[in-house]
Amino acid sequence: MGQFKFEKCLDIEGMYIIEPEIFTDERGYNLVSYNVKDFKEAGLDMEFVQDNYSMSKKGVLRGLHFQKTFQQGKLVRVISGEVFDVVVDIRAGSNTYGKWFGVVLSGEKKNMLYVPKGFAHGFLVLSETAEFSYKLTDYYHPEDEGGILWNDQTIGINWPIPDGMRMIISERDRSHPAFSQDIAL
Repeated sequence: MGQFKFEKCLDIEGMYIIEPEIFTDERGYNLVSYNVKDFKEAGLDMEFVQDNYSMSKKGVLRGLHFQKTFQQGKLVRVISGEVFDVVVDIRAGSNTYGKWFGVVLSGEKKNMLYVPKGFAHGFLVLSETAEFSYKLTDYYHPEDEGGILWNDQTIGINWPIPDGMRMIISERDRSHPAFSQDIAL
């Protein structure tokens, strides 16, 4: 469809893995990272209002974060490096409530993940550094942020942590509560 390949995540409704068409030659490459027409044709009819960008070192784990009232849909991708990107369904009444999904996103593959509203999100940096970019459907409201403990046993995320990797997790992310039914959005 257009300049992208949209693959629905069969495990969780509303989630898409997106691969852009990449044009390469001896000079390098060129790609379209977002096109509203192509996304609408794929059933992704949203308006993005904010772009965020971060750089993290190997072993950094960010998450699992969500907005309680001002829920955000996210289009996430890695500009350079590689991360294991994770989402957890916390939509009230969802058939996949509490289920997680993970995918490796990399600057080399240039793949993206669309995360609908109602998900907790996080990632683990697998490369020496990673530059991470995401488009948001609502503005960030720090007072509205919630989180789930990254290694909660109820969810059971299988983080690909190599032996000897030094984990770097903020105090805030180490202090998130465990997953519970009260988290449903």
